Amino acid sequence: MVTRHRFNPAQLQAAFSQAYAKPDIIAAMSRPAEAKPWFAYREIFVNAKRIQGGVEFWRANAAALAQAEQTYGVPPEIVVAIIGVETQYGGNMGKHRVLEALSTLAFGYPRRAAYFRKELENYLLLTRAEGIDPLSLRGSYAGAMGLGQFMPSSFLSFAVDFDSDGHRDLWRNPRDAIGSVANYFNKNGWRSGQPVATPASVSGSTWPSLVSSQLKPPQSSIASLRSQGVIPQAPVSAAQTAMLLELQGRDNPEYWLGFDNFYVITRYNRSVLYALAVYQLSQEIRERSAQSSVGLTPVRLTRLHRLARASSD
Repeated sequence: MVTRHRFNPAQLQAAFSQAYAKPDIIAAMSRPAEAKPWFAYREIFVNAKRIQGGVEFWRANAAALAQAEQTYGVPPEIVVAIIGVETQYGGNMGKHRVLEALSTLAFGYPRRAAYFRKELENYLLLTRAEGIDPLSLRGSYAGAMGLGQFMPSSFLSFAVDFDSDGHRDLWRNPRDAIGSVANYFNKNGWRSGQPVATPASVSGSTWPSLVSSQLKPPQSSIASLRSQGVIPQAPVSAAQTAMLLELQGRDNPEYWLGFDNFYVITRYNRSVLYALAVYQLSQEIRERSAQSSVGLTPVRLTRLHRLARASSD
């Protein structure tokens, strides 16, 4: 850092002398939420509290969300759902000192040490650029920060000063956080006006070979999928490409088709479960916002989720 980026060695030493290794961070890396089956994972993120929180966040930040959609082409419900899944709309942005989290993982988690050393380097660069004390910021056990839980590399690449006040503040400024999430999606290939996912039914003997085992851009056309027994439960162009997903429902498997925009969500977090939770939460929030209801009734399955369950019975 001193040679490559001209950091003051005394300042670095002062900061690191106050950062301590945290064994609980190493332990947390071994029990991610993605280890849960889909039906249990969904309940964590698609529930009454997050839906109502999303409606309220949208209402409070409607102008910024509209501006983000106009600028980046990403619909408000997707941005809101990301922030809802990541931090419950800013209610839980993490309790760990980011410097300690990244230092612990950079030097105490060999499996991904190279990645976290680079993130630690990027963290020091961004705190210097933004004039922030590196010991002051708190985030997740993995070092993710702000309302949208950006890793330092993502901050440097995608964070924007959306209100033009001279700072990229993803912690206390929802406008900057909203613009930054939308910019992330835009730069990763979000296609405005295109579908994200739909439930599917399966039949025959060839469809199992089509189930996606790796996260990569969709390559099978709907026409090809139909010919092999995979039928989307919503109208989709025959030329549209999709990936077939099989998820563990409470009683039976659920089958979904994920399109290009679904793949873009996995660029934010490389998990099919995460992407589908974000999408389903976004649809619940959009529908509830359109209804403009004041009271909150018990969470209701969306039409899409009902279709998914019906197609698996």
